[in-house]
Amino acid sequence: MVTSGNIDGMNALQRALKRAGDVTGAAVLLVVFFPFFLILFFVYKLTGCGQVFYSQERIGLHGQPFLIYKFRTMVKDAECEGTPMLEQEDDVRLLKYGKFMRGHHIDELPQLLNVLKGDMSFVGYRPERRYFIDQIMKHRPDYELLFVSRPGVTSLATIRNGYTDTMEKMLRRLDYDLDYLRHRSLLLDWKIIFETIVSI
Repeated sequence: MVTSGNIDGMNALQRALKRAGDVTGAAVLLVVFFPFFLILFFVYKLTGCGQVFYSQERIGLHGQPFLIYKFRTMVKDAECEGTPMLEQEDDVRLLKYGKFMRGHHIDELPQLLNVLKGDMSFVGYRPERRYFIDQIMKHRPDYELLFVSRPGVTSLATIRNGYTDTMEKMLRRLDYDLDYLRHRSLLLDWKIIFETIVSI
């Protein structure tokens, strides 16, 4: 068992302020983006793409599973063979506008609901599926140190490491995530949010 020690750079007050900011920000943004959600709903229906939202089990705070919400960007039953698969370059499973939505992180907007519920924060490590966590922990058992905090909609690794589609990138992402956790602060969160907006 890997022990967390003083891995978290935030104290209890900072964590409470971070959570308050998450709730307030998510509530406001859900109201702001509600018309956009409606537009996408009608686009999906009119183009025959069917189901608008997509949910998938991920692992978050204290190692507990939760359902993450996204706009669907792939065809139905994209993993029909049962084995979890990462997106590949020019992936044939993507809907015609799926690559654009992923490239601009539009598919992540429903995660505002996860933030409001307390599953996630605006900034933190990106939550992963148990299947891939098990693969990562064969190389790096210290992955479980991340579970002292909530996963995030964006992260330092998202900005610096790009889309994670190989084990090498997963391990490099972990280094970014652990470094963020050790040094995180409200100011660093704002910097990461600003960099995310600029990159999009």
